Amino acid sequence: MSKKILVATEKPFAKEAVDKIKEIIGDAGYELSLLEKYEDVNDLYKAVADADALIIRSDNVTKEVLDAANNLKIVVRAGAGYDNVDLAAATGKGVVVMNTPGQNSNAVAELALGMMVYMARGLFNGKSGTELLGKTLGIHAYGNVGKHVARIARGFGMEIYAFDPFVAKEDIEKDGVNVCDTVEELYSACQYISLHIPANDKTKKSINAALLGKMPEGAVLVNTARKEVIDEESLLKLMEERKDFKYLSDIAPGCIGDFESKYSGRFYFTPKKMGAQTAEANVNAGIAAINQIVAFFENGDTTFQVNK
Repeated sequence: MSKKILVATEKPFAKEAVDKIKEIIGDAGYELSLLEKYEDVNDLYKAVADADALIIRSDNVTKEVLDAANNLKIVVRAGAGYDNVDLAAATGKGVVVMNTPGQNSNAVAELALGMMVYMARGLFNGKSGTELLGKTLGIHAYGNVGKHVARIARGFGMEIYAFDPFVAKEDIEKDGVNVCDTVEELYSACQYISLHIPANDKTKKSINAALLGKMPEGAVLVNTARKEVIDEESLLKLMEERKDFKYLSDIAPGCIGDFESKYSGRFYFTPKKMGAQTAEANVNAGIAAINQIVAFFENGDTTFQVNK
Protein backbone atom coordinates (compact mmCIF):
# COMPACT_ATOMS: atom_id res chain seq x y z
CA MET A 1 0.00 0.00 0.00
CA SER A 2 1.32 3.45 -0.99
CA LYS A 3 2.65 5.73 1.74
CA LYS A 4 0.79 9.04 2.14
CA ILE A 5 3.01 12.06 2.79
CA LEU A 6 1.31 15.17 4.16
CA VAL A 7 3.01 18.52 3.68
CA ALA A 8 1.20 20.85 6.10
CA THR A 9 2.54 24.40 5.97
CA GLU A 10 0.70 27.46 7.18
CA LYS A 11 3.58 29.38 5.55
CA PRO A 12 4.00 27.41 2.30
CA PHE A 13 7.22 26.23 0.75
CA ALA A 14 8.34 27.98 -2.43
CA LYS A 15 6.91 26.53 -5.64
CA GLU A 16 10.35 25.18 -6.55
CA ALA A 17 10.46 23.25 -3.28
CA VAL A 18 6.91 21.87 -3.67
CA ASP A 19 7.62 20.79 -7.24
CA LYS A 20 10.78 18.95 -6.16
CA ILE A 21 8.96 17.34 -3.22
CA LYS A 22 6.26 16.13 -5.62
CA GLU A 23 8.92 14.70 -7.93
CA ILE A 24 10.72 12.82 -5.14
CA ILE A 25 7.44 11.48 -3.73
CA GLY A 26 6.36 10.33 -7.19
CA ASP A 27 9.68 8.60 -7.85
CA ALA A 28 9.33 6.76 -4.53
CA GLY A 29 5.82 5.61 -5.42
CA TYR A 30 4.25 7.55 -2.57
CA GLU A 31 1.18 9.80 -2.48
CA LEU A 32 1.31 13.53 -1.71
CA SER A 33 -1.26 15.41 0.33
CA LEU A 34 -0.76 19.19 0.40
CA LEU A 35 -2.26 21.49 3.06
CA GLU A 36 -1.13 25.10 2.65
CA LYS A 37 -2.13 28.42 4.26
CA TYR A 38 -4.61 26.72 6.58
CA GLU A 39 -6.15 28.89 9.29
CA ASP A 40 -8.10 26.31 11.29
CA VAL A 41 -6.25 23.58 13.20
CA ASN A 42 -9.20 21.28 12.52
CA ASP A 43 -8.09 21.23 8.89
CA LEU A 44 -4.77 19.82 10.07
CA TYR A 45 -6.52 17.22 12.23
CA LYS A 46 -8.47 16.00 9.20
CA ALA A 47 -5.51 16.03 6.84
CA VAL A 48 -3.19 14.12 9.18
CA ALA A 49 -5.74 11.39 9.99
CA ASP A 50 -4.48 8.94 7.35
CA ALA A 51 -0.97 10.31 6.74
CA ASP A 52 2.05 8.05 7.12
CA ALA A 53 4.49 10.97 7.24
CA LEU A 54 4.23 14.68 7.96
CA ILE A 55 6.43 17.57 6.81
CA ILE A 56 6.00 20.91 8.61
CA ARG A 57 7.74 24.26 8.92
CA SER A 58 6.77 26.42 11.91
CA ASP A 59 3.49 24.56 12.32
CA ASN A 60 2.70 23.15 15.77
CA VAL A 61 2.51 19.39 16.13
CA THR A 62 0.73 19.06 19.45
CA LYS A 63 -0.53 16.02 21.32
CA GLU A 64 -3.93 16.69 19.74
CA VAL A 65 -2.44 16.60 16.25
CA LEU A 66 -0.66 13.35 17.04
CA ASP A 67 -3.82 11.84 18.53
CA ALA A 68 -5.65 12.66 15.30
CA ALA A 69 -3.02 10.80 13.25
CA ASN A 70 -3.88 7.12 13.00
CA ASN A 71 -1.05 5.98 10.71
CA LEU A 72 1.70 8.50 11.38
CA LYS A 73 5.23 7.08 11.60
CA ILE A 74 7.42 10.15 11.13
CA VAL A 75 7.33 13.96 11.43
CA VAL A 76 10.06 16.07 9.83
CA ARG A 77 10.43 19.69 10.79
CA ALA A 78 11.94 21.47 7.77
CA GLY A 79 14.43 23.55 9.71
CA ALA A 80 16.76 23.28 12.68
CA GLY A 81 14.51 24.17 15.62
CA TYR A 82 11.88 21.64 16.67
CA ASP A 83 10.33 23.14 19.80
CA ASN A 84 7.04 23.36 17.87
CA VAL A 85 6.73 19.56 18.10
CA ASP A 86 5.58 17.79 21.28
CA LEU A 87 8.45 15.30 21.46
CA ALA A 88 7.13 13.46 24.52
CA ALA A 89 3.75 12.88 22.88
CA ALA A 90 5.42 11.77 19.66
CA THR A 91 7.64 9.31 21.50
CA GLY A 92 4.62 8.00 23.39
CA LYS A 93 2.89 7.32 20.07
CA GLY A 94 5.99 5.71 18.56
CA VAL A 95 6.41 8.54 16.04
CA VAL A 96 9.92 9.46 14.94
CA VAL A 97 10.64 13.21 14.87
CA MET A 98 13.45 14.68 12.77
CA ASN A 99 14.74 18.11 11.87
CA THR A 100 16.84 19.15 8.88
CA PRO A 101 19.98 20.63 10.47
CA GLY A 102 22.22 22.80 8.35
CA GLN A 103 19.75 23.57 5.58
CA ASN A 104 18.90 27.05 6.91
CA SER A 105 22.25 27.78 8.51
CA ASN A 106 23.73 30.17 5.98
CA ALA A 107 20.48 32.13 5.76
CA VAL A 108 20.39 32.62 9.54
CA ALA A 109 24.07 33.55 9.66
CA GLU A 110 23.69 36.15 6.92
CA LEU A 111 20.76 37.69 8.78
CA ALA A 112 22.79 37.87 12.02
CA LEU A 113 25.65 39.71 10.30
CA GLY A 114 23.22 41.88 8.37
CA MET A 115 21.62 43.04 11.60
CA MET A 116 25.05 43.78 13.06
CA VAL A 117 25.87 46.02 10.11
CA TYR A 118 22.45 47.68 10.39
CA MET A 119 22.99 48.55 14.05
CA ALA A 120 26.64 49.55 13.57
CA ARG A 121 25.46 52.11 11.02
CA GLY A 122 22.82 53.50 13.35
CA LEU A 123 19.90 51.73 11.67
CA PHE A 124 20.86 53.58 8.46
CA ASN A 125 19.76 56.91 9.91
CA GLY A 126 22.13 58.96 7.78
CA LYS A 127 24.53 59.73 10.62
CA SER A 128 28.06 58.49 11.20
CA GLY A 129 28.26 54.92 12.49
CA THR A 130 30.96 52.37 13.25
CA GLU A 131 32.55 49.43 11.43
CA LEU A 132 32.71 45.73 12.23
CA LEU A 133 36.39 45.56 11.26
CA GLY A 134 38.48 44.78 14.32
CA LYS A 135 35.50 44.33 16.64
CA THR A 136 35.22 41.25 18.86
CA LEU A 137 32.44 38.79 18.10
CA GLY A 138 31.36 36.00 20.44
CA ILE A 139 29.47 33.03 19.05
CA HIS A 140 27.39 31.35 21.76
CA ALA A 141 26.96 27.76 20.47
CA TYR A 142 29.19 26.70 17.61
CA GLY A 143 26.88 24.48 15.58
CA ASN A 144 25.93 24.74 11.91
CA VAL A 145 24.80 28.37 12.15
CA GLY A 146 27.68 29.40 14.38
CA LYS A 147 30.22 28.07 11.88
CA HIS A 148 28.66 30.11 9.09
CA VAL A 149 28.62 33.21 11.31
CA ALA A 150 32.35 32.73 11.90
CA ARG A 151 33.03 32.29 8.18
CA ILE A 152 31.20 35.48 7.23
CA ALA A 153 32.58 37.49 10.17
CA ARG A 154 36.13 36.63 9.11
CA GLY A 155 35.40 38.48 5.87
CA PHE A 156 34.53 41.58 7.90
CA GLY A 157 37.83 41.29 9.75
CA MET A 158 36.28 40.63 13.15
CA GLU A 159 38.14 38.91 15.98
CA ILE A 160 36.06 35.81 16.71
CA TYR A 161 35.49 33.88 19.93
CA ALA A 162 33.20 30.95 20.65
CA PHE A 163 31.83 28.99 23.57
CA ASP A 164 30.31 25.54 23.09
CA PRO A 165 31.02 22.75 25.61
CA PHE A 166 29.62 20.20 23.14
CA VAL A 167 32.14 20.93 20.36
CA ALA A 168 35.77 19.85 20.59
CA LYS A 169 38.17 22.73 21.16
CA GLU A 170 40.36 21.72 18.23
CA ASP A 171 37.34 21.70 15.87
CA ILE A 172 36.64 25.32 16.73
CA GLU A 173 40.26 26.44 16.65
CA LYS A 174 40.82 24.99 13.16
CA ASP A 175 38.36 27.60 11.90
CA GLY A 176 40.55 30.38 13.26
CA VAL A 177 38.24 30.97 16.21
CA ASN A 178 39.36 31.60 19.79
CA VAL A 179 37.82 29.15 22.27
CA CYS A 180 36.42 30.35 25.60
CA ASP A 181 36.31 27.91 28.49
CA THR A 182 33.28 29.51 30.13
CA VAL A 183 30.25 31.46 28.95
CA GLU A 184 31.25 34.30 31.26
CA GLU A 185 34.63 34.52 29.53
CA LEU A 186 32.89 34.78 26.16
CA TYR A 187 30.60 37.62 27.15
CA SER A 188 33.38 39.50 28.95
CA ALA A 189 35.58 39.42 25.84
CA CYS A 190 33.11 40.41 23.14
CA GLN A 191 31.45 43.60 21.93
CA TYR A 192 29.06 41.57 19.79
CA ILE A 193 27.42 38.30 20.81
CA SER A 194 25.61 36.11 18.26
CA LEU A 195 23.28 33.75 20.06
CA HIS A 196 22.54 30.25 18.70
CA ILE A 197 21.55 28.11 21.68
CA PRO A 198 18.35 26.02 21.60
CA ALA A 199 15.42 26.66 23.91
CA ASN A 200 15.25 23.92 26.53
CA ASP A 201 14.91 23.53 30.28
CA LYS A 202 18.56 24.47 30.83
CA THR A 203 18.72 27.46 28.50
CA LYS A 204 15.37 29.22 28.93
CA LYS A 205 15.93 32.64 30.52
CA SER A 206 19.63 31.85 30.85
CA ILE A 207 20.67 35.02 29.01
CA ASN A 208 20.23 37.56 31.76
CA ALA A 209 21.56 40.88 33.04
CA ALA A 210 24.25 39.21 35.14
CA LEU A 211 25.73 37.65 32.02
CA LEU A 212 25.06 40.45 29.55
CA GLY A 213 26.37 43.02 31.98
CA LYS A 214 29.85 41.53 31.57
CA MET A 215 30.01 42.71 27.94
CA PRO A 216 32.29 45.68 27.12
CA GLU A 217 31.16 49.22 26.33
CA GLY A 218 29.03 49.43 23.17
CA ALA A 219 27.72 45.88 23.57
CA VAL A 220 25.33 44.39 20.99
CA LEU A 221 23.39 41.16 21.52
CA VAL A 222 22.09 39.46 18.37
CA ASN A 223 19.47 36.77 18.92
CA THR A 224 18.52 34.56 15.98
CA ALA A 225 17.81 31.64 18.31
CA ARG A 226 14.61 31.72 20.39
CA LYS A 227 13.10 34.50 22.48
CA GLU A 228 12.56 32.05 25.36
CA VAL A 229 16.31 31.95 26.11
CA ILE A 230 16.22 35.64 27.07
CA ASP A 231 15.28 36.73 30.59
CA GLU A 232 13.26 39.70 29.30
CA GLU A 233 12.66 41.33 32.67
CA SER A 234 16.37 41.20 33.38
CA LEU A 235 17.20 42.48 29.88
CA LEU A 236 14.94 45.52 30.34
CA LYS A 237 16.70 46.30 33.60
CA LEU A 238 20.05 46.18 31.82
CA MET A 239 18.80 48.38 28.96
CA GLU A 240 17.82 50.97 31.58
CA GLU A 241 21.12 50.79 33.46
CA ARG A 242 23.42 50.67 30.43
CA LYS A 243 22.62 53.29 27.81
CA ASP A 244 25.24 51.75 25.51
CA PHE A 245 23.61 48.31 25.32
CA LYS A 246 21.75 47.31 22.14
CA TYR A 247 19.55 44.32 21.32
CA LEU A 248 18.77 42.80 17.92
CA SER A 249 16.48 39.84 17.33
CA ASP A 250 14.60 38.13 14.53
CA ILE A 251 11.67 37.58 16.84
CA ALA A 252 10.10 40.33 18.91
CA PRO A 253 10.17 39.92 22.70
CA GLY A 254 7.00 39.91 24.73
CA CYS A 255 8.03 43.27 26.16
CA ILE A 256 8.32 44.99 22.77
CA GLY A 257 6.21 47.90 24.00
CA ASP A 258 8.89 48.82 26.55
CA PHE A 259 11.56 48.86 23.84
CA GLU A 260 9.45 51.01 21.55
CA SER A 261 8.62 53.54 24.25
CA LYS A 262 12.01 53.79 25.94
CA TYR A 263 14.90 52.57 23.78
CA SER A 264 14.52 54.00 20.28
CA GLY A 265 17.66 53.49 18.19
CA ARG A 266 18.99 50.77 20.48
CA PHE A 267 17.03 47.80 19.15
CA TYR A 268 15.73 46.18 16.01
CA PHE A 269 13.27 43.28 15.70
CA THR A 270 12.28 41.76 12.37
CA PRO A 271 8.51 41.73 11.64
CA LYS A 272 8.46 37.95 12.06
CA LYS A 273 11.00 35.20 12.65
CA MET A 274 12.82 35.24 9.35
CA GLY A 275 16.25 33.68 9.83
CA ALA A 276 15.31 30.92 7.39
CA GLN A 277 13.26 33.15 5.11
CA THR A 278 15.31 32.91 1.92
CA ALA A 279 14.42 31.17 -1.31
CA GLU A 280 17.48 28.95 -1.01
CA ALA A 281 16.84 27.85 2.57
CA ASN A 282 13.17 27.22 1.81
CA VAL A 283 14.03 24.88 -1.04
CA ASN A 284 16.95 23.19 0.74
CA ALA A 285 14.93 22.39 3.87
CA GLY A 286 11.93 21.07 1.95
CA ILE A 287 14.02 18.77 -0.22
CA ALA A 288 16.02 17.55 2.79
CA ALA A 289 12.78 16.76 4.63
CA ILE A 290 11.32 14.54 1.91
CA ASN A 291 14.66 12.83 1.27
CA GLN A 292 14.87 11.96 4.98
CA ILE A 293 11.35 10.53 4.90
CA VAL A 294 12.14 8.33 1.89
CA ALA A 295 15.37 7.15 3.53
CA PHE A 296 13.44 6.36 6.70
CA PHE A 297 10.79 4.25 4.96
CA GLU A 298 13.13 2.56 2.49
CA ASN A 299 16.23 2.03 4.65
CA GLY A 300 15.19 2.64 8.26
CA ASP A 301 17.49 5.66 8.38
CA THR A 302 16.99 7.69 11.60
CA THR A 303 20.13 9.84 11.35
CA PHE A 304 18.40 13.11 12.18
CA GLN A 305 15.97 11.80 14.82
CA VAL A 306 15.61 14.22 17.72
CA ASN A 307 13.35 12.21 20.08
CA LYS A 308 15.63 9.23 20.70
